[in-house]
Amino acid sequence: MTEYAEIASTGPSAAFFDLDRTLISGSSTWVFGIAAWRAGLVAKRQFVRDALSALAFRLSGASDETSHGVRDRILGAVKGVRRDDLVGLNTDMVPKLMERVRPEAHQLVEMHRHAGRATYIVSASPVELVSPLAAALGMTGGIATVSEIVDGVYTGRLAGPFCYGPGKVDAIEELARWEGLDLAQCYAYSDSASDLPMLEAVGHPVAVNPDGKLERVAHRRGWPIVIFSRRTKAVVRRTSQGVAAGSLAIGSFVAGMKYAAQRGSSAS
Repeated sequence: MTEYAEIASTGPSAAFFDLDRTLISGSSTWVFGIAAWRAGLVAKRQFVRDALSALAFRLSGASDETSHGVRDRILGAVKGVRRDDLVGLNTDMVPKLMERVRPEAHQLVEMHRHAGRATYIVSASPVELVSPLAAALGMTGGIATVSEIVDGVYTGRLAGPFCYGPGKVDAIEELARWEGLDLAQCYAYSDSASDLPMLEAVGHPVAVNPDGKLERVAHRRGWPIVIFSRRTKAVVRRTSQGVAAGSLAIGSFVAGMKYAAQRGSSAS
């Protein structure tokens, strides 16, 4: 057992956090679905289907099939909905998501901020959900799935790649070019093997409460493995070669929001 060794930022860098089962417990899609249903934006049948998908995710984690299924249902559910109505759900959604934030993950975010490193949520969830949560946590920004919008209304199509698997790498590489980040100096945190592309893209990958496949890969490659409890103290396991990493940063909040706004405006 060991504690994270603090590593100060030596250049422009960032820490990227997966959302579901990493930064928060459970599925953000569940919270999104409840809020949308209560507001009359999602039909009851659609809500029940998404609830069952969220339950399966909670029990067994993400897979390519389940994540793409949720993506398709979200896009279909918001088709014809005005963006302003969906954004209006944040008053209800963000506090509920904040209740799910893991204390240890929040501590890591703060460590990175104080080390001078930008912090981002990187998630397949809708950008309308992810960006406000990132702001509430004092993070630099949110990188997430952007739906196409025409005349202020969702078309039911993506406005670019799905922010999942290799799509997350595309997003952080674009951000790195925009902000001049050195990915070799960056950190990434995730619980799922589906995020191996993102973890492999940075110099400091960390497995958080990993699924079986990710844990095997982390052990084999000497990546730090962090086990978050539901309480207040994290247990950190260091693999034979891995030296845990955990310092952090604040990048430019304005720059991060500028990047998010550009992605959003391209969808409108």
